Order: sequence, then structure tokens, then C-alpha cells
Amino acid sequence: MGTLASMNILLAGGQGSSSLIFMVAMFAIFYFMLIRPQRKKDKQVRDMRASLKRGDEIITIGGLHGKIVKITDDFIVIEMEHAKQRIKIQKWAVHSVINPSDYVEETVELTKETPEEPEIVEVVEDEGDESK
Repeated sequence: MGTLASMNILLAGGQGSSSLIFMVAMFAIFYFMLIRPQRKKDKQVRDMRASLKRGDEIITIGGLHGKIVKITDDFIVIEMEHAKQRIKIQKWAVHSVINPSDYVEETVELTKETPEEPEIVEVVEDEGDESK
């Protein structure tokens, strides 16, 4: 009878340690799948916003496109190209920086990959025998 009770205690202890291992494994999975990539993305966004300079073309989180005219610690003033209006926004509202050199490189790559023009082939139809 004593052996049966000691076996139950050992089994109960084994279940507790396996559930602890399971909890640690789940936390590790959540950390590497969700928390770490989000922190990396947040750091990239902070670096992008910290490196803004006058003359950069940006897109705001509201979809406005403009060129940076003035920068302070928390605010930037952008000028929209089509209306020449200036708007003061907070730095956190900047979604992305448009880098014109990216578009130039894409254009160069696209022009290199353009296929040759197809040859034009004339099709002559035979109208058959007209000697009837």
C-alpha cells in the first residue's frame, strides 16, 4: 500500500514538471514568433523617424504625400506638391520615407529586362484557283 501511494506522488510530481516545461515552451514560442519581431519592427520605425531630414519625401499614416520643409523635436512641416500647402504634423504620424533612388534602380532593372520586339511576319493567304 505504501508503494502505491509513493507512485502516485511521483506521477503527480512528473505531471507538474511537464506542465511547467510546456508553459516555458509556449512562452518561448510566443517570444520568438510575436514579441521579438514586433520589437525589431518598432526599432526600425523609430530609427526611420529619427533619421528624417529636410527634403525627404514622406507618406503619412493618413496617406498624405509631401516633402519635409522644417523639423523640430516632435513636429515636422511638410509641403504637398500639388497644392503647395504646408501642414504641421507630429513625427509619429510619418508612415514611410519615399526614396527616389529606389524608383530609379527599379526603372533601370526594368529597362534591362525588357524583351526584344517580336518579329513581324506577313501572312499571305492563298485564295485558291481562280481559273473557273
